[in-house]
Amino acid sequence: MEKHSYNLSLEWTGDRKGILSSPEFPSTIEVVTPPEFDKGIAGHWSPEHLFTASVLSCFMTTFLAIADYSKLEYEKFECKAEGVLESVEGKFLMTEIILKPIVYIKNQEQIEKTERILHKSEKACLISNSIISNVVLDFKVKVM
Repeated sequence: MEKHSYNLSLEWTGDRKGILSSPEFPSTIEVVTPPEFDKGIAGHWSPEHLFTASVLSCFMTTFLAIADYSKLEYEKFECKAEGVLESVEGKFLMTEIILKPIVYIKNQEQIEKTERILHKSEKACLISNSIISNVVLDFKVKVM
């Protein structure tokens, strides 16, 4: 694969807010300092949310690609994620991202295959491989 670039812009709009945009998309995202920090604002996307969302969405798209390639038959995929922010040696770090996917399948015989694909997806996720945060996979496979 050749090298790719992803272009973004951020414009400060006042207080602890900004508008994130890309020339590639018509919509924007308002980002703010989260409420845990001085002058933070609740109820909006923060860099910490977006960081966690990057891992989560990359994991999902990696799972979808590997499941497709592996011819896994599944009915539904959903996943929750928790990003953990901590102070480590005087620096704030996103120390852990906990992924909690649930994959719904029809065939009991596909449980082990589904579990292998989930593990493979976590190991192949390019965002997870690009960060120092510990990524924890806590999955469930349910037969419908």
